[in-house]
Amino acid sequence: MESLALTENWPVPTAAAAVVRADGSVAGVRGPADTRFALASVTKPLAAYAVLVALEEGALELDEPAGPEGATVRHLLAHTSGLAFDEHRVQAAPGERRIYSNAGFEVLGEHLAKASGIDFTEYLRQAVLEPLGMGATSLDGSPAKDGVSTLADLTRFAAELQAPRLLDIRTLAEAMTVQYPGTKGVLPGYGHQSPNDWGLGFEIRGAKSPHWTGRSSSPRTFGHFGQSGTFLWVDPDAGAACVVLTDRDFGPWAVEAWTPFTDAVLAEL
Repeated sequence: MESLALTENWPVPTAAAAVVRADGSVAGVRGPADTRFALASVTKPLAAYAVLVALEEGALELDEPAGPEGATVRHLLAHTSGLAFDEHRVQAAPGERRIYSNAGFEVLGEHLAKASGIDFTEYLRQAVLEPLGMGATSLDGSPAKDGVSTLADLTRFAAELQAPRLLDIRTLAEAMTVQYPGTKGVLPGYGHQSPNDWGLGFEIRGAKSPHWTGRSSSPRTFGHFGQSGTFLWVDPDAGAACVVLTDRDFGPWAVEAWTPFTDAVLAEL
């Protein structure tokens, strides 16, 4: 895909990009496939997927208590537990506001470890990484932000998100459905959004503006971006997903580059 060549003009030392169709075929690749990049918050979709597997295995339930008083696993996944961004401090009642929270995902990891009797890092490896052949992906630290992976591995995950083998399709559909509709909040890097739609561990584009996906991205587009200059989106209407990994932290360069890049990818598809 010629649109992927746009990454070569980005002000980053290294960039890798791939487009994966809904049937699992790779439509295009640009850049190193096996270089390991820090994922930052693109770790969260992987962590959320492990929680969804645990849900199907009966290790936990979405609406069981977890985190602050009155909060549940569902609240933690949907960033509505009330926990602050990066500290274990309650800022709001559960379900009241969409407060994007690394702390919430750390509590979630602790909750799953306690419920399953397996360390979260090991659970992620056994439940998601190993079955998908993501041998170059690892987590060393927070389930919110300390993952490392490669383009090759994340293309496998992007295929899974479009045609799941590890989850029942109904579970995946629930994860991509807006949780607590109408909830307002701040999307990091892009300001206040009303509503600020999220599913279960995945951000949903909806009608957000500005946004890190394309102007032509469908409202059903879901995914995540990371402060390490990474993103993964799936656009069900386009029948494709896109993975981009870089080694330059998110900033004005990304705000400027990512939207026209996604529009070019979608136009070529």
